[in-house]
Amino acid sequence: MTLPVDPAENLAALIRCPSVTPAEGGALGVLENMLKPMGFSIERPVFSEAGTPDIENLYARRSGNGPHLMFAGHTDVVPPGDEALWKHPPFSAAIEDGIMYGRGAVDMKGGIACFVAAVARHLEKHGSLAGSISFLITGDEEGPAINGTVKLLEWAKQRGESWDASIVGEPTNPTTLGEMIKIGRRGSLSGTITVHGIQGHVAYPQRADNPVRGMMCLLESLLDPAFDHGTENFQASNLEVTTIDVGNRATNVIPARATAGFNIRFNDTWTAESLKAEICARLERAAQANRLRPGRDTAIQYDLVWNERPSHVFLTRDDRLIGTLTRSIEAVTGRRPELSTSGGTSDARFIKDYCPVVEFGLAGQTMHMVDERVPLAELEDLTQIYERFIADFLA
Repeated sequence: MTLPVDPAENLAALIRCPSVTPAEGGALGVLENMLKPMGFSIERPVFSEAGTPDIENLYARRSGNGPHLMFAGHTDVVPPGDEALWKHPPFSAAIEDGIMYGRGAVDMKGGIACFVAAVARHLEKHGSLAGSISFLITGDEEGPAINGTVKLLEWAKQRGESWDASIVGEPTNPTTLGEMIKIGRRGSLSGTITVHGIQGHVAYPQRADNPVRGMMCLLESLLDPAFDHGTENFQASNLEVTTIDVGNRATNVIPARATAGFNIRFNDTWTAESLKAEICARLERAAQANRLRPGRDTAIQYDLVWNERPSHVFLTRDDRLIGTLTRSIEAVTGRRPELSTSGGTSDARFIKDYCPVVEFGLAGQTMHMVDERVPLAELEDLTQIYERFIADFLA
């Protein structure tokens, strides 16, 4: 029996599946075919929710006596964009000069391919595992993340599953393999503000109420002063205005309303609840202060809607997990990785509620880009890191 020990072959098979969110695209079937010969039991539950696409997921486990290590990730990918701009077709897994091209090469089919190869090599050498390994793979990470990891975790828990630690195989290294382990993430909170005015002719402003003026006041209150200046383990919280719109194409009409969207990435100074309270207080102070402006005697009329479920800030403090992975990285690359909480969110935000979790995968320079690609040598190095980690962590 031939086991999937070659990460490049594993990755090529996965890339050739056009699994653009929410399509499974054959990728979970390919992964199942890799894992079954290694003795993994496979289940592929589909989760649904009104207003969202159904998502197929995969949970695979090989059981042994000892710790239970979860590898988590996703086979869904973002759209390739204009395929004519690609050097090679985005789902061809073409190799040129020792580099494999394809959508998902680093984000994050590459990480999955390497972890599968690492498990296969471990089994070839040792014949068994000194513990349990599971794969928790979703097809919804690049989408709304509603019918994927969050539901798959609860589904597995209800069946008696528990884990001692997890690695998420996202492309965490900025430029070079071995630079960085993500041991936490800032939280994320999004909202939409709508300011209500009175539509009118621009030549008769006394008959109208321009909502743009009110919106500028409200947004300024969110941008200054800073929410904080960072903490020991996290960057400063940062709010960005992501869209402003009045829906008005006429240059001689004062609009009736203005809307603005914002997102804030926040550190452990805040919880989602305390941050919401702070934002509401700032907006209300700014709205009431509008009464003091010349010619005004009313507050700014506005609504605030929170757009989505917030992602909560978290920090993993697990010496065994972090230390074992750090030593594995050093042994293969000679680099001591930085322990970081930078960047955006990932499905680790769900896993943290079930077990200690860190993120470590390929270098992410080309993720989501045209000509997403990975050097074959980097696939081999990551496989060796994972293989060392599996042996040491389960020992």
